[in-house]
Amino acid sequence: MEEFSFFDDWTERYEYLIDLGRKLPEFPSEYQVDEFKLKGCQSQVWFTGQNVEGKLVFQAISDAAIVSGLIALLMRVFSNRTAEEILSVDLKFLDEIGLDTHLSPTRKNGLNSMIQAIRHRAQNDIKREATQV
Repeated sequence: MEEFSFFDDWTERYEYLIDLGRKLPEFPSEYQVDEFKLKGCQSQVWFTGQNVEGKLVFQAISDAAIVSGLIALLMRVFSNRTAEEILSVDLKFLDEIGLDTHLSPTRKNGLNSMIQAIRHRAQNDIKREATQV
């Protein structure tokens, strides 16, 4: 998240977020259905995660540019990590880059919903592994 320190103002940071969102990998159309729609977001957000060789790989997409950027940011932090690593991520980086003070209340709710979905998936993977042992 160091790259956010390179920008002097929030207009540049929003532009950077939007650019990150444009670079998200294509989201599979079979997941753009209500079953995978994330609740708690004002924008439409579709989210899925799979365990690939012990690491959780997430995919998500939104119909809103800034939200897509937030998704890209979260994917960089959480995707391709073990469930334990995901649950141990310190969320203070969000405050450090200023998201907490520069997002609207509805975007903050959406961001929190995405983080909860990621952590919920990680918790479920840990429970699933515990019952298989």
